[in-house]
Amino acid sequence: MTQKEQHKKLGDTLWGIANDLRGAMNADDFRDYMLSFLFLRYLSSNYEEAIKKELGSDYPKPTKDDGRTPLGIWYAANAEDIPEFEKQMRRKVHYVIKPQHLWNNISEQARTQDGELLVTLEEGFRYIENESFDNSFQGLFSEINLNSEKLGKTPAERNKKLCFVIQKIAEGISDFSTDTDTLGDAYEYLIGQFAAGSGKKAGEFYTPQQISTILSEIVTLDSQDPSTGKKNKLDKVLDFACGSGSLLLNVRKRIKDNGGTVGKIYGQENNITTYNLARMNMLLHGMKDTEFEIFHGDTLKNQWDILNEMNPSKKTEFDAVVANPPFSLRWEPNDTLAEDFRFKSYGLAPKSAADFAFLLHGFHFLGKEGTMAIILPHGVLFRGGAEERIREKLLKDNNIDTVIGLPSNLFYSTGIPVCILVLKKCKKEDDVLFINASEHFKKDKRQNSLSKKHIESIVDTYKYRKETERYSRRVSMEEIKKNGYNLNISRYVSTAEDEIQIDLNKVNENLTSINEQIEKKTKEHNEFLKDLGLKTI
Repeated sequence: MTQKEQHKKLGDTLWGIANDLRGAMNADDFRDYMLSFLFLRYLSSNYEEAIKKELGSDYPKPTKDDGRTPLGIWYAANAEDIPEFEKQMRRKVHYVIKPQHLWNNISEQARTQDGELLVTLEEGFRYIENESFDNSFQGLFSEINLNSEKLGKTPAERNKKLCFVIQKIAEGISDFSTDTDTLGDAYEYLIGQFAAGSGKKAGEFYTPQQISTILSEIVTLDSQDPSTGKKNKLDKVLDFACGSGSLLLNVRKRIKDNGGTVGKIYGQENNITTYNLARMNMLLHGMKDTEFEIFHGDTLKNQWDILNEMNPSKKTEFDAVVANPPFSLRWEPNDTLAEDFRFKSYGLAPKSAADFAFLLHGFHFLGKEGTMAIILPHGVLFRGGAEERIREKLLKDNNIDTVIGLPSNLFYSTGIPVCILVLKKCKKEDDVLFINASEHFKKDKRQNSLSKKHIESIVDTYKYRKETERYSRRVSMEEIKKNGYNLNISRYVSTAEDEIQIDLNKVNENLTSINEQIEKKTKEHNEFLKDLGLKTI
């Protein structure tokens, strides 16, 4: 079994457990419990491996009848050394977990139906949030309500339900590797499965992997000349509407798979539950808490201090910006925002649709040699008013590099077709590349999807700026200006096949010839009828 197959098998196993166990519970609620338990399993496994290395020959080997974890045995025998030991572990793995809060202890309590499981789990989650990490991981499990009546009406019922759920998860994952690739991919797979099951709500936190791949490939290619291939290093990467963080992780993976390095990734998320999912997702993929920063706050209000530096020389800039913000979100533009450094030169997006507000936010923080790729509804390409003025300025400043039209029904949150806008501050070409991929997809039962071939076609067309009939075309700024800075893709690249030209003279000649042949054959036929004494026709 290949590594990829093993990752999918673990994902399928966990998804099967989720479907069996959640019963009447809402999929989103159960998702948060299950992913938190998977996260605890990862933290525990990673921590125990580090302990083994740290303690070496002093690492205890429990006897069969001793129900304690090895760390629990060591703590009991070395009480005076615990503070120094934990200080050392914080230096090495950046966090600490008490013996009683380790997954092996929790799963053993679940197996033995221990009545104190609920209390131990609550204490463990609170410790990890408030004391385990040196860095800011407060509130990591804030949305996990272990006292929710959804788990049971009484503490005893809730304890029993948790014992059952944790025991099944422990059994299901016991045969699989605990490395970051395996558990990280399983986590991503489960997020995708829960997203598919929760329909429209999923748009809040999940970008389908195939679309995530397109954006990631584009922003990791050289900005000035994509045909030269991928960049070797990205110092800073931003997703200002990061959801569960999968898009950021995808960008990081593309660079690392190519032998490159990523300095730090930055994400912002307004939904508290999704914000916590993103932080867990980073750690599950083997990232140290110093390698990423996820901020909880409203992007449009720009509540993040690092993005609020008024001194231009100290402004934080990013080598790559990616985003899949909420489509056509209603917002509250006001006089203060009109003077905001992000929007001042362009004007404010209309109250009915914040699409351009999101775009301008990301574009403001894009570095001079960076690439930005953002998913937006098609309306941004042709709507008038304030959006037309913003679009016109971006075009006149030569900042819009590529417009990519995607097929409809690719997202869990909407069936409408969407587009990807690629923006740069270092663009050399004085044209805009249009890619109309709206009819290039695989039709599945509930949704459309993009195959590997479809994704490669889009990326290669962008990379080499290729022109292909009924698929892609480089359009001059002069032509776009003549069209009133309207970027409606079908206006420049139509997928309709040309109508076959009909030569009416030729058709008339053919009909005349056929008629002459009919008359000739009719005469011959009548001669036979006369010979037979029959009535002619």
